[in-house]
Amino acid sequence: MSQLLLIRHGQATPFEADTDRLSTLGEDQARAVGAYLRASGILPTRVVHGSLLRQTRTALLAGEMAARDGWPATEMLPGLAEYDGDGLFRILAPKLVEQDPNFAALSREAQERREFPDRNRSFQKLMEALLDSYLLGQISDSQVESWADFRGRVRAATANILASANGSTVLAFTSGGVIGSVVADVLGAPDAAALKLNWRVRNASLTRLTFGSGRVSLDTFNETSHLTPDLLSWR
Repeated sequence: MSQLLLIRHGQATPFEADTDRLSTLGEDQARAVGAYLRASGILPTRVVHGSLLRQTRTALLAGEMAARDGWPATEMLPGLAEYDGDGLFRILAPKLVEQDPNFAALSREAQERREFPDRNRSFQKLMEALLDSYLLGQISDSQVESWADFRGRVRAATANILASANGSTVLAFTSGGVIGSVVADVLGAPDAAALKLNWRVRNASLTRLTFGSGRVSLDTFNETSHLTPDLLSWR
């Protein structure tokens, strides 16, 4: 049997102009992942990451802490990139504002609370409403990858990983939406469950799967015991 560890990237910068980079906390979280991997004696046979900078940087920093003789070079697997969050907010959200008065009210609230300490609460409500409409195909644009296309490429990337040799240990540095999608597929859950799982995935958490002989099993979800309380974050 083989093992796959899905590792969510460290905290990024969703409220800044450049959202695809790690915050200082995110870099500390990535190093904590690496320290845990080294202390646990985990020596992967394969290390992959998505194409986003926050995923690549997390893999790099974790690897710097964990690497020892026999540590493989990292591979970019573009299918592990997150859904197009920037496109959702830049292109699809304005369309939904015009179509849905309730969403328009959530958008105004999120903007008004942007500089307040509780901004995550209003932002989360906005995100959930936007992603629900995106999943259902109620809003779309040729410039933004559809939910069906996102799920398709995640499944293709997962199939690539599951084709690894028997006895492999694969580390995959990715994002919450990808992890939610993979876990939903393993559990045979509907698409809506992928988003619900996505909202629970903490930064730099670990989700473990066992695979082999055509079967995939979920062992753990959203592990954070390697993170001290000051390193815990959702976004």
